Amino acid sequence: MTELINDFLRYLQIDQGRSENTIQSYRLDLIKFADYLNNHHAELPITAIDQSMIQEYLAYMREQNYAASTTQRMLSSLRQFFNYLLREKIIEKSPMTLVDSPKKQKHLPDTLSMKQVEQIIEAVDINTNHGLRDRAIFELMYATGLRVSELIHLKMDEIHLSLGFIQTVGKGNKERIIPLGEEAAYWLERYLNEIRYVFAQKSSTPSNSVFLTHRGKPFTRQGIWKNLKKYVKLAGISVNVTPHMLRHSFATHLLENGADLRMVQELLGHSDISTTQIYTHISKYRLQEVYRRAHPRA
Repeated sequence: MTELINDFLRYLQIDQGRSENTIQSYRLDLIKFADYLNNHHAELPITAIDQSMIQEYLAYMREQNYAASTTQRMLSSLRQFFNYLLREKIIEKSPMTLVDSPKKQKHLPDTLSMKQVEQIIEAVDINTNHGLRDRAIFELMYATGLRVSELIHLKMDEIHLSLGFIQTVGKGNKERIIPLGEEAAYWLERYLNEIRYVFAQKSSTPSNSVFLTHRGKPFTRQGIWKNLKKYVKLAGISVNVTPHMLRHSFATHLLENGADLRMVQELLGHSDISTTQIYTHISKYRLQEVYRRAHPRA
């Protein structure tokens, strides 16, 4: 089964052009499933896997208290994998045909208030090279709603300061154009003109990435998260803030200030507007909270 998984992952990479993060998610899901089968159904040929074994694995995941979202992602990975085997005529029937996905519990994404975002950004010491760079990073994330993966892969030729926008390639290799606000453009320009070359010369291997570490290397997701947590602590905010919360806050604050839902969908790079609509629920929820606190008969 390991060889078939590797074939499938190559198919995702070469034929489908999936991102490395997506491929890694499939890899982890399928290896977990394969390990389970090896432990409970040793030396089982791929053609012998049936619906009952999938249901058995789902029961195991419930026993292990996996979240519904994790189980749903696992089922999606298995469906794609067995559909691939079906297309390649390695199996005659997919065991996933009659397997239902668990209902994913809907929850509102966590967001920051505008004041909290300002506190975090203002906590950055702009009198240091690291601080000026980090100010540019968080101003850009909040101004554009970039995913952290998009931020760390942002290239120099995707920045168009004179025109006031950046380009980025998001999920599904979908390119989008995002306008830059004056504040983000100001800090980004200062970083590029005053600081980036200082970091760039620390590495013997030139990088085209916009944001560099003090060693001149491109940032990792963990590096951005670590820096953010530092400034959250300095700002005295007790909330567990993640880089993705800046993206959620970007969308929510736009809608709260009258932005059109379709425009926010375009800025976020959502292929389906139903994904964007979750932020309208956040705005309504906040409106209700304000009403309950402010109205004498609420």
